[in-house]
Amino acid sequence: MKMNPQLHSNINKASEVIGKTWPLYSFVTSNPLSGFEKSNFLSAIQQATKYWGGYALPEASVFEDAWKNGEINQTILTALLSEKDFNKQPEFYLQQMAEQSHEKGKNTNHDIDSKMCKWLAAFLDEGFAEWEMPYKSDGFFTAWRKLAKYDKELNHTRKDIPIDATSTIELVLKDYDEKDQLEIFKYHIAALPGWTGFIKHRVQGNTVWQQKYPISLADYLAVRLWITKSIDVELLPLASTKQQQNTDLELKYIWLRAWEQSWQQQLSKTLKPSLNLGSVETKKLPDAQFVFCIDTRSELMRRHLEAKGNYETFGYAGFFGIAMDYKNPENGLIRKSCPPIVNSAYQVTEIAQKGKELKLSTYLKQAEETKFSNYFLKRLKNMLPSAFGFVEISGLLYGLSLTARTIFPAYLNRIKKQLKPNHEHICETSIHAYEYIEPGIPISEKAAIVKSAFDLLGWKEFAPLVIFTGHGSQSANNPFASSLDCGACAASPGRHNARMLAKIANQNAVRIYLKEVYRIEIPDDTFFMGAEHNTATDEITLFDSQAPESHQQLIQKLKSDLKQVQLSAAKERLGTDKDVVKLALKKSNNWSETRPEWGLARNAAFIVGPRNLTKNLHLGGRCFLHSYNWETDSEGKALESIMQGPMVVGQWINNHYYFSTVNNDQFGGGSKITQNVIGKFGVVQGNGGDLKIGIPLQSVKASDQKNYHQPLRLSVVIQAPTAWIIDIIERNEHIKTLLDHEWIYLMVMDPLKDNDIKLYNKNWISEKNRVAELIA
Repeated sequence: MKMNPQLHSNINKASEVIGKTWPLYSFVTSNPLSGFEKSNFLSAIQQATKYWGGYALPEASVFEDAWKNGEINQTILTALLSEKDFNKQPEFYLQQMAEQSHEKGKNTNHDIDSKMCKWLAAFLDEGFAEWEMPYKSDGFFTAWRKLAKYDKELNHTRKDIPIDATSTIELVLKDYDEKDQLEIFKYHIAALPGWTGFIKHRVQGNTVWQQKYPISLADYLAVRLWITKSIDVELLPLASTKQQQNTDLELKYIWLRAWEQSWQQQLSKTLKPSLNLGSVETKKLPDAQFVFCIDTRSELMRRHLEAKGNYETFGYAGFFGIAMDYKNPENGLIRKSCPPIVNSAYQVTEIAQKGKELKLSTYLKQAEETKFSNYFLKRLKNMLPSAFGFVEISGLLYGLSLTARTIFPAYLNRIKKQLKPNHEHICETSIHAYEYIEPGIPISEKAAIVKSAFDLLGWKEFAPLVIFTGHGSQSANNPFASSLDCGACAASPGRHNARMLAKIANQNAVRIYLKEVYRIEIPDDTFFMGAEHNTATDEITLFDSQAPESHQQLIQKLKSDLKQVQLSAAKERLGTDKDVVKLALKKSNNWSETRPEWGLARNAAFIVGPRNLTKNLHLGGRCFLHSYNWETDSEGKALESIMQGPMVVGQWINNHYYFSTVNNDQFGGGSKITQNVIGKFGVVQGNGGDLKIGIPLQSVKASDQKNYHQPLRLSVVIQAPTAWIIDIIERNEHIKTLLDHEWIYLMVMDPLKDNDIKLYNKNWISEKNRVAELIA
C-alpha cells in the first residue's frame, strides 16, 4: 500500500531528532544532533534532550577541572556571568552546578525497547547469526507480522494486525490529531536512537543490505506503536521526561562559552607572532614535499618531519580530492573512500604492476585460501555437531595463541607482516568513473583532479619527491577500529586515495594537459609517490616499488630520516623516552589494550592558511591544518571548497567527540570492557539494548571520571580577505547556519588589513567591540 504523503512527511520530519548510526566497518564520526543544526546550539540541545532525555552540556566537575587548570580565563568568565546578572564569584556557581545532579532515571520504555531490540537485531543482522530470520526479503514489517504469532512475549499483539505499515500506523493513531502524531513519532524514534539511526543510515545510503532486506522508519514505527498500544502503554508519556533546570542550563552554557573563548584567546596569542612575520623568506627547494591529511594527528608528524631535514609539508583532506570507492582485491568488498557528504564518482581497483602479473595471481590465490580457511574454522566453531569436538581439539592451540598475543603482541605482528606479502608492492591502482561504461576516465578529468589539489594547496613549486601521505590506524580486538582511520575517507584508510593521486600526477599525458591548458608545469624530475602514516605507531610507509632509479638515493635517505621521525614523534605522543617504538607497537597489537591511540581526541581548532602561520608552533595535536594560500586563489574559489567540505566534516568530527565526552552513556560508545558486537555492524552494552552511537569512553576519557578530550566547539581560523569570506557565507546557507547558530566559531585574519583577527558573530564583531577584545 502506498504511504499517505502527510504521514510520510511527518515521519521524515520526526527523524530529525536523531542522526545516523554508522556501521562499525565504516564508523564515520558525525554530529548526532545534525537534524537540529537549523536551531542555535543551546536551543538544539534543549530540544534534543526533550526526546532523548539526559543532558548535553559538560558536568560541573569538568568545568571545575578546567578552572583549576587555568583553562578558563577569569576576566572572560566574569564578563559573561555579569551579562546574565550572575554577580557572585565563579566558585559559588561551580558549587551550585555541582548540586544539580544528573541521575539516570528509570527507562519507562524498557518493556517496549527490549521487544523492539530483539526483533531489530534479528532482522538487521549482516551474517553474524548462524540462523537467518525468515522472510527478511519481504521487509521488516511483513517479516515481523508473519512471525509475531510465534513470539510468546507478544500474546496481545497477534490478532488483527493490518497488512502493511501505513495501515497499522493510521489505525493506532486514528484518535490523535496531526500535531500529537508528530510528537509520538519523535518520541518513539528517539527512544532507540542507535537502532533508528542505523535504519536511517541504511535507507539514505541505499546499502546492499537495504536493497536485499528493506526496512524503513515507517516499518519500525508500525511495529513499535502496535506493540505499545497492545500492551496498554501510553503512546506519548512526554510529561515524564526530566529536563535540566533552566538556571543550571544557563550557567553551564556560560561556562562552556567562557572556556571556548579562553581557548580562542590562547590560540590567537599563539598565532600572532607568525601573522606579523610577513612574507616567508626564500629557501632552497626542499628535498621532498609531503602532503598529509588535515587530521589533528598529522600536526605532530609534520613538526617532527620538518625538524629532521629539508622537507616541506602541506595539509589536504585525506581523500586527496578523489570522490571514490575502493574495491579490495583480497575479498572483492567495495567501501566508500571519500567524505560521506560527497557522492562517489569513481571506483578504484587494483591491477598488476608491469611484469608482476604472476605475483598478483599468487597473492590473490593465497588470499582466497586464507578466506576459505577462516570461513571453515568459523563453521566448525559455530555448527552444533562440530562445536564441542572443535573446542576439545583446538583448545590448547587457542590457549597458546592467546598467551602469545598477550605477552608478545608486537613480535607476532612482525611475523604476520613477513608472512603476508604487501599487495602495494605488486599492484597499482586503476580508476574508472561510474558514469562511463568503458574503464578509465578522460585525461581532462584526471588533470582536473590534480589541478584541484594544487589549487587548494596553493602550490608554486615542486620538489624532486612529492609524497601524498594517507593515514590509517592499527589496533587489535577493537570494534571501533575504523573510527581511528581517515574521516575524510568515510572511516577507511587513505593510502589508496594517496596512491591513486600519485599515479595520475605521474602520467605524461596529464602533465602535458596541465601545462597546455592550465599553465601548470611540473618538472621532469619530480616524482609523485603514495605513502601511509600509521597513527598508532607513528610509522610512515613509502609505496616506492615503482620509483625510478634516479630517485633511489633520495628515497633511502628519506627512509632513514623517517625512522628517526617515528622515534621522536612517538616520544612526544606517548610521553616517555623508553623503548617508545616498541611500546607503540605493543599497544597497537595488544588484544586487551583499550586505548591503542587517542584518535582525534582534544581536537579544538581548524586552521586554514599557509604553513608559515603554524610551522614553528607546537599546537599539541589539537588543530586540523589545511594548507591554503589566498594569493594563488582566484576570488576565493578554492577557499569555498575548503569551507563547504573539510570545514563541515571537521564540525562533524568535533561534535561527535563533544557529545561522546559530555554524556558518554547517551551519545557515546560506552565502555569497551562491557561491549558486545551485534550483527557485525554495531555494539551494545552488556547483553542487549540500544546500539551505541558514538566514541567509546576509553577514547575520550583518561579514566571513568577524568576527561582526556576537552568538549569545546570547533574554532575555525582562516587567513583570507574578509570580503571573500562574506560572499562565501552569503551564498552557502548551510555554512551560514552552522556559524550563525554557533555550531562552530569563525575567526578571520585578513591579510589585506594587517592580519587583524576578527570573530564572526552574524555582523562580524571586530576587535574594537568588548567581546572580541577578549579574544584579541
